[in-house]
Amino acid sequence: MTIRDVDMRGKKVLLRVDFNVPLSAAGISDDTRIRAALPTLKHILASDAEALILMSHLGRPKGKEVPALSLAPVAPALSELLGVAVHFAPDCIGPAAASAISALARGGIVLLENTRFHAGETKNEPAFAAQLAQHGDVFVNDAFGAAHRAHASNVGVASHLPAFAGLLLEKELENLETALESPRRPFIAILGGAKVSGKIDVIDALLGKVDALLIGGGMANTFFAAQGRGMADSLVEWDAVAVARELLAAAGGKIRLPSDQRIAAAFDDAAESRVIAASDDLPAGWQSLDIGPATVAAYADAIQGAKTIVWNGPMGVFEFPNFARGTSGLARALAAETENGATTIIGGGDSAAAVEKAGLSQKMSHISTGGGASLELLEGKTLPGIAALNDR
Repeated sequence: MTIRDVDMRGKKVLLRVDFNVPLSAAGISDDTRIRAALPTLKHILASDAEALILMSHLGRPKGKEVPALSLAPVAPALSELLGVAVHFAPDCIGPAAASAISALARGGIVLLENTRFHAGETKNEPAFAAQLAQHGDVFVNDAFGAAHRAHASNVGVASHLPAFAGLLLEKELENLETALESPRRPFIAILGGAKVSGKIDVIDALLGKVDALLIGGGMANTFFAAQGRGMADSLVEWDAVAVARELLAAAGGKIRLPSDQRIAAAFDDAAESRVIAASDDLPAGWQSLDIGPATVAAYADAIQGAKTIVWNGPMGVFEFPNFARGTSGLARALAAETENGATTIIGGGDSAAAVEKAGLSQKMSHISTGGGASLELLEGKTLPGIAALNDR
């Protein structure tokens, strides 16, 4: 059930959001996740709710109060985006939270302090979940980025209150589940990132659904090693080589690897670099940091005419401008296919950051706010934060 299915008039709404945003001395460096929650916030505010109580985690304080991971800077940023006052409570439970909530005028908003300042959050401790649940009459989960975690603020709370999905969570599920369960074809998946070990189950699950699976990033190195290629100082997961070899054998030709790579003499943006063919061993001391231009062109051709494209993981070390060419080139190719009518879904995390960095986020059909959550959905797993919600 979603917030469309519940009458929230006169109720205190306890809303789990994902405000796990990057902070710097200058403030919030990327407010994408905050902006993604705005439709749900506005819907609840328009419903004549008694109060809106927001809770989120930020970083990994490991059950301790870490001032650098306080959510305090988020409250004024959210207030500016919403155009209404957003108050801040210096704790998420206890007298400080209760006082901030009781001080709200009707329709007021308060953001509670980082839930992970308490060890009971990640342990999903019943007592901590019960304390959080005391704040509201109904619970709404809009934190897709944390939906794969069974924590107190998204799973434990749902055992105490009527529990509904927010509009962002609904949108994420509609896009990802539709792509997996009834994709328009051809259906192409693109996987990148550093390691293959965390995506073995995803690859295995996707091979039975996609028409082609394009591999890039550091994980391609492990596949190359499985083929016997000399990878020199490149990142290779040697304990995953045997599994990579099995996946290639079982793929029936669906897995495509880069035809060339941009290699460097050191892990440094200013390092000497050159492009070599994928059939060549790397020189001693060198490492692969990006896919090459021929691969970008080949992958752009492979997705041309596709109707559904899912992308998770960059094609190289996109944080280095000299090794972001593969990722940005592929992003431009996906943007072009979106214009041609394809449904393009970017699976959160580094993929979303790379598309944002390339200035192409508005050119995609959907950019997920949850990297880990989207991966587990692609694997076919049930996410605890979603399973905890009320069904129709």
